[in-house]
Amino acid sequence: MDSYEAIQALHKSLPPFSPYVPASLLPHIALVLLASTFALAFYSSTLPKDTLPLRETAVASTASILGGFGVVALFCSVGVNV
Repeated sequence: MDSYEAIQALHKSLPPFSPYVPASLLPHIALVLLASTFALAFYSSTLPKDTLPLRETAVASTASILGGFGVVALFCSVGVNV
């Protein structure tokens, strides 16, 4: 196993973290994702009731996924890094 000094030197030589998505884009991404979630939730509530609600389940699942990513983007844009 390497010594502590060698690991510390390796840590200091590594480049700093840089995110794939710039932090300045996060509020816009959050707005688009959360607005899409609202629109899909409204659409899901206006669908006719079927015996097997496959379309409703697909729309609601998509809205849920978009809402989850939108909330994470919103939290990261205000400085709560999750």
